[in-house]
Amino acid sequence: MAIRSRSILVAGFLLVAAICARLGIWQVTRLRERRAANALALAARTAPAIRLNGHSLDSRSLNRRVLARGRYDHDHDIILRGRGYGGVPGIEIVSPLLQPNGDTAILVNRGFLPAPDAVTADPSTVRELGSVQVNGIVLALDSSGGAPLQRGETTTWARLDRTTISKALPYPIAPVYIRQVPDSALPAFPRRL
Repeated sequence: MAIRSRSILVAGFLLVAAICARLGIWQVTRLRERRAANALALAARTAPAIRLNGHSLDSRSLNRRVLARGRYDHDHDIILRGRGYGGVPGIEIVSPLLQPNGDTAILVNRGFLPAPDAVTADPSTVRELGSVQVNGIVLALDSSGGAPLQRGETTTWARLDRTTISKALPYPIAPVYIRQVPDSALPAFPRRL
């Protein structure tokens, strides 16, 4: 092997080693950022629950536990398709919660419902009528292209998309949603996550 080709080979090895070292530093930096974000989320989730009395939620409430009272508008239930729980395919049901003293609905992810094709399930079988109290965690409501799909008479969504859902509902919705937490007093289905 010529000296020139050895030099090129060594330079290539050094370049690859430098790139790998830089990527390693980047991963450690990302790990620190993620741990800091997780610590903030954990602190918010362990803080006392916010009791909503007709007040709406905003992004300052992210990762906080909340207690909200109202009634579900089951005529506008949202089905999130393609979900799984413990290896079982299914959907998640999201219901708008109408508070007695508020004009803005809060979306509540009520949980998982098994469906063999992860699309078709009958949410009418798990309706919760009357006044309900929701205990959950506030999460961000994204706006990133979650357009619905129509299959027969059922509309399903890949994810919650605030912009598109706002157009489909007859009332304004909060910029965040609540993921309901498990509670032994609630029915077995939908399974709270």
